[in-house]
Amino acid sequence: MSQLKPFRAYRPRPELAAQVAAVPYDVVNTQEAAELAKGNPHSFLHVGRPEIDLPTGIDVHADEVYAKGVANLRGLIERGALFHENTPCLYVYQQRMGDHVQAGLVGLCSVEEYETGAIKRHEFTRKDKDDDRTRHVTEQAANAEPVFLTYKAVPYIDHIVNDIRKQIPVYDVVTPDGIGHTVWVVSGETVVYELVHLFNGVDALYIADGHHRTAAAIRFGQACRAKAKAQGIPLDGDEPFESFMAVVFPHDQLKIMDYNRVVKDLNGLSQDAFLTKVRETFDVAVSAHRAAQAPTTFGMYLGGTWYELKARPGSFPASDPVRGLDVSILQDNLLNPILGIDDPRTNTRIDFVGGIRGMDELERRVKDGCAVAFSVYPTSLTQLMSVADAGEVMPPKSTWFEPKLRSGLLVRMYEG
Repeated sequence: MSQLKPFRAYRPRPELAAQVAAVPYDVVNTQEAAELAKGNPHSFLHVGRPEIDLPTGIDVHADEVYAKGVANLRGLIERGALFHENTPCLYVYQQRMGDHVQAGLVGLCSVEEYETGAIKRHEFTRKDKDDDRTRHVTEQAANAEPVFLTYKAVPYIDHIVNDIRKQIPVYDVVTPDGIGHTVWVVSGETVVYELVHLFNGVDALYIADGHHRTAAAIRFGQACRAKAKAQGIPLDGDEPFESFMAVVFPHDQLKIMDYNRVVKDLNGLSQDAFLTKVRETFDVAVSAHRAAQAPTTFGMYLGGTWYELKARPGSFPASDPVRGLDVSILQDNLLNPILGIDDPRTNTRIDFVGGIRGMDELERRVKDGCAVAFSVYPTSLTQLMSVADAGEVMPPKSTWFEPKLRSGLLVRMYEG
């Protein structure tokens, strides 16, 4: 079963929603965040990236940064930019990017279900980022940004959500990137009960995006639980710290884009020698295409020319849910043995480019000094779920979800 509980969100006054809504903290750096929030005191980037309100160059992990995030969140509430919902509700959050539309439900999911494996992950997290987000959650006493989960679609849940989407939304915002963000409040007791009951029949939830936000919420919940037990406080499992805010989307509505690679040098090889080694494992041909056209094929930009690489049958274990992924095939057959990228999590010679930036960005990175770029065919939702169901994890930077959730439209404070 899967928990999805209603809650009393803090959310913007409708006339301020477009000003409050902000990109997630982890898709911009400090300078980009400062530019986006410039002249806009309501931007939620003041909460997610509070260093933008402190002297330039400050350590983003300094005590003052976390304190500023707390002050900025409280400021949004105190001046009425965010108000507290009167009753516990669920919310429908729809996104539109061109012709692509996805609609999910926002509610509270269970810390215990993550601990028992009913909420499944497909990535490792980095301790430094876990520590950072855990401190944000702890000091703000809030889920300031939602986790992005998915589940195997249930037609009757789709039916109910589609009926809700026929009603008048509380927010209908088009952000500067052209993506539409629309929110409906689900407050009727009957429909809330029905949705909660239907999710009780969902076998598992899967983390799509936001592994570090999830880990932070889990660590906060576990710390609060341990503290309460140490103080002899009786617990019933329904405490606020036993849940965290998430948007849950049906799997068949989500869009995963390619997550591409650039490498700074050819590991001491000339271009000709490098191509010779690549041809030992891949079929290589000059190509008119830049993006990878099919699974187990890759685009490669080298010396001003695009090539298509086709992995040969038998060069990878196709039945293995992890090693059969395109990102694994590239890593195991080229990046590691030829270019010496032994651990893409820590090796500083490799960088990753989300598919939303397009093939022009790969060419630009090579022209600006990188030696070679690779375009990778997108991982599928089926592959993601297979890896998670097997209790395995994907290589780093395997999935790039678009569109990204906007922060600030719905905030959960742990007070209730």
